[in-house]
Amino acid sequence: MNSFNQTMKFSVSKDNKSEAEEILFSVYEALEEKGYNPINQIIGYILSGDPTYITSHNNARTLVRKLERDELLEEILKKYLGKNS
Repeated sequence: MNSFNQTMKFSVSKDNKSEAEEILFSVYEALEEKGYNPINQIIGYILSGDPTYITSHNNARTLVRKLERDELLEEILKKYLGKNS
């Protein structure tokens, strides 16, 4: 059977819900404090995986690397779409 015709299911662990939210807000604030555009920098990190998009100010770079990029993206989408379940 051709696997290209089937839809794969993607699932992210739900264990880090509050941790992902806290990390995103901390990273956002650190980027803002350093004068960066937080949205652009976080997008750059999520798309590339390059941690240098995130400042080391207030340990933000270390914090953001605690989570997988898909977990960050999931948290952003849940907030944007208004679904927390």
